[in-house]
Amino acid sequence: MTTQQQFSFDTRPLVPFAHDYTHGETEPWHSHTCAQLLHTLSGVVRVETAQGFWIVPPGRGVWLPAGTQHRLLITGNVAARTLFIDPFARADLPSVCQVVQISTLLRELIVASLQLPENYAAGSRAERIYELILDEIRGISVLPFNLPEPQAPALQGLCRQIQAEPGIRWTTALAASQLNISERTLLRHFRQQTGLAFSEWLRRARLMEALNRLAQGQSVLRVALDLGYESHSAFSAMFRRTLGVAPSDYFQPASLSGSAFSKA
Repeated sequence: MTTQQQFSFDTRPLVPFAHDYTHGETEPWHSHTCAQLLHTLSGVVRVETAQGFWIVPPGRGVWLPAGTQHRLLITGNVAARTLFIDPFARADLPSVCQVVQISTLLRELIVASLQLPENYAAGSRAERIYELILDEIRGISVLPFNLPEPQAPALQGLCRQIQAEPGIRWTTALAASQLNISERTLLRHFRQQTGLAFSEWLRRARLMEALNRLAQGQSVLRVALDLGYESHSAFSAMFRRTLGVAPSDYFQPASLSGSAFSKA
């Protein structure tokens, strides 16, 4: 059963919250009457919805509009800072689920918000921080860490098979043969139902699996070979091309200086 959580915005436009998760923890299906920005400092969070799932690497965040039913699966030890936001605080807040880049400024503003009072005077420092957070969210950068879920049962089965066996050399010919359809039909239906080309969906699926495995401490070489790459360098090149850094550098923990976790 999906539960619904509510927050009061009578005195402020957002409610900040800090929480640590341990590896393997989950949060069951639930939703919020408000919007949510979940920001992680360490570990990886998998956010599942009816439309697909999103992988949130450390230092990034996921935006969930009000009313989105979702559940969380935790990989590694996750230090999370969350903002629950009045959906009417701004008219142009994001309207769809998305993984987002958290700028240094927004990260520090979130840290500062954990110490702010619930009640504050007009024109005060607290009011300016709350308002600046909302301004930063409006211009937030979106990252390609979602994996859309097709609606057709046959395509769903194929996608789950790929995720279960990501190391197989999944050509369009092989995928089409699994469904007894032509490659052209597969490619057309796949794009219609996911919004992505099959090759792009496959690349994202492997990248998201790689993020999960790297977060668990597996070596870059092992991850590369398990996911079907011919070499460490081929995998690293894809990773750097997509995310801008080498896989060995990606999981460097974000600074906890100024963090209010111990006080939350």
